[in-house]
Amino acid sequence: MTTIAPPPTTTRHVAALPRDLHSPAAARRITARWLESVGRGARTPDVVVIVSELVTNAVRHTDGPCVLTLTAHRASLDLAVTDHSEEIPDLCRREGGDHRGGFGLEIMRSLGGRITVVPRLGGKTVHVTLTLAPDTADSRDAPP
Repeated sequence: MTTIAPPPTTTRHVAALPRDLHSPAAARRITARWLESVGRGARTPDVVVIVSELVTNAVRHTDGPCVLTLTAHRASLDLAVTDHSEEIPDLCRREGGDHRGGFGLEIMRSLGGRITVVPRLGGKTVHVTLTLAPDTADSRDAPP
């Protein structure tokens, strides 16, 4: 008897990025290419902005490299950056930033992102989850 498994409904891409001023730009390029390759290009501008904010925060506020993890689920995208700082960002702060920054979390929220932080020994992972409209999911994800 032959069993045919359905295609996977989750696609993931992981990229290690150095603590470098060029890392946010590299992350934007990686993200745009990945979204195109998995057929989720409808929200590319929003996703690229969110990834840029996440990586910029890691570069500005930590002392080491970071890891970008992009995951496409059937109806959502999970954009995550893992860094080596145990300092947890203040997710409740809703006032604007200043000339040095502080606008990133509000930008991510305004684009529909749900932000969560997962602490770990020696660092943390900041996740931003975007729910996709039914027509933005790739038809390859539709059940048979």
